[in-house]
Amino acid sequence: MSAAILHLCSTCRADPLPLEDLAEALAAAGIAAEVRLQPCLNVCAAPVALSLQGPGRATCLFSGVDPVADRDDIVATLRAWHDAPAGWIADARPCGRLRHCLVGRVPAP
Repeated sequence: MSAAILHLCSTCRADPLPLEDLAEALAAAGIAAEVRLQPCLNVCAAPVALSLQGPGRATCLFSGVDPVADRDDIVATLRAWHDAPAGWIADARPCGRLRHCLVGRVPAP
């Protein structure tokens, strides 16, 4: 997997999200080294927001994500995004519930 940045809202909440659980899931999936977790997205009006970014890849933005309950879907979405040409996921069924949380995609420049 090429380098990916996973932005995940957590700092605007009164009870910050436990990102360690997601980090452990990424490690268990064997992709932790390729994913850099960033704790803020500045989308406080639509928590919890998550985005995927990477060089030469589409940026995907999701909202209404539950980082604990959706942990496995986040990992599956990272895999689907990585495997899709230029990060443009054509069939989002492997993403589970996250396919219904997609707010937008921005093509790679």
